[in-house]
Amino acid sequence: MVVSNKTGRCSAVTNFLPLDIDGPAAPPRSNGELLFTEPWESRAFGVAIALHDAAVFPWSAFQAALIARIAAWEAAPSGEWSYYRHWLAALEDVLVDNGTVDAGAVEALSELLAERPAGHPHPHPHPHPHPHPHPH
Repeated sequence: MVVSNKTGRCSAVTNFLPLDIDGPAAPPRSNGELLFTEPWESRAFGVAIALHDAAVFPWSAFQAALIARIAAWEAAPSGEWSYYRHWLAALEDVLVDNGTVDAGAVEALSELLAERPAGHPHPHPHPHPHPHPHPH
């Protein structure tokens, strides 16, 4: 189970996974705790953990995909470094490779989400500012 506190640090037990402490796949840490600088990072981390816990993929496959993504970026850096962007890409690689998700469907959804304005995670336009109290 993963719990993220207000500082963006993971305060839950993560020793049930062979998370690298050093090396290319080692997640960012501060004082030994996992460090998340954006809320989506802790969510991405949690999704990977939950899917592994559900036996959707072996952790070794995810680690290999993460190391490959990081190595590819280091060989030809493009854009700003983001460990958790590589984490998400590795998760996508593993899920596509094992047939859990279709690469075309992932691409189509990514394009759809990219068309939405920042801070507007729902599909319908409306004139009021965010955050808003009504559910969508």
